Amino acid sequence: MFGYIVTYPETLSEDRQRRFKAMYCGLCRTLRKRHGFLTSTTLSYDLTFLATLLNALYEPGESTKRERCIANPARQHDYVSTPVMDYVADMNIALAYHKCRDDWRDDKNPLSAGEATLLRKAYRGIEQAYPERCAAIEKWLDDIHEWEKDDVLQIDLPVNATGRMLSELFVWPERTDFSQELKAIGDGLGRYVYFMDAYDDLPRDVRRGSYNPLKPLRDKADYEQLCKAALMTMIADAADAFERLPVILDADIIRNVLYSGVWSKYAYLQSKRNAHYKGA
Repeated sequence: MFGYIVTYPETLSEDRQRRFKAMYCGLCRTLRKRHGFLTSTTLSYDLTFLATLLNALYEPGESTKRERCIANPARQHDYVSTPVMDYVADMNIALAYHKCRDDWRDDKNPLSAGEATLLRKAYRGIEQAYPERCAAIEKWLDDIHEWEKDDVLQIDLPVNATGRMLSELFVWPERTDFSQELKAIGDGLGRYVYFMDAYDDLPRDVRRGSYNPLKPLRDKADYEQLCKAALMTMIADAADAFERLPVILDADIIRNVLYSGVWSKYAYLQSKRNAHYKGA
């Protein structure tokens, strides 16, 4: 589901792109050190955004170094180390573990079962350290599984559930100040991610007869306008909450994601559909 919280390179300088990439590499390195090399394959830019946000808000101290790694053996690259990355790496594992279990439960995909097995040991330690957050992830997926099983086609249910889950993960346990703003950012982005994923998958789900709670809306004359308005509201909620935070460090990167990057896939889908209609 995740993969929509990204930067928009066209409006971000090369220097700032390198900075975000260094945050990504730092989080990747943290995953490898804490949970083993293979776990780095579960990393996405969504969690890099969370690490960037928490680091920018609290400025707990960071260091930038250079290294070669298996993914980039030919040249050295920058990576950032910051205390928030331990927590974000753990949340990345928790999400990945439960997503693999959910994929196995839904599709009986043996690759998902194998990946869940590889992550299980790391997850058990994370579950002991962060029981409430792990319970929130598990409840989120259990609820969605039940709605899918019962074919409950009410988009607000899974959308709001995803927002609630991600709002819990956006609060760094080491600091409780600004938790309301962070929860609001996570809630807005969580709702956006689920809705955007459903919007992205709808044509394929219709062809395959798969579950998608947007199906009842797809034949409405104003379907596209309804979807865009909903997405804009969700992102606006996240952006408004961010603007209430006293963030200076990396604020340009965070705004790039919230005001431009999150719309990258939407713009791509629109251009693809327009090209299809022109060729029809």
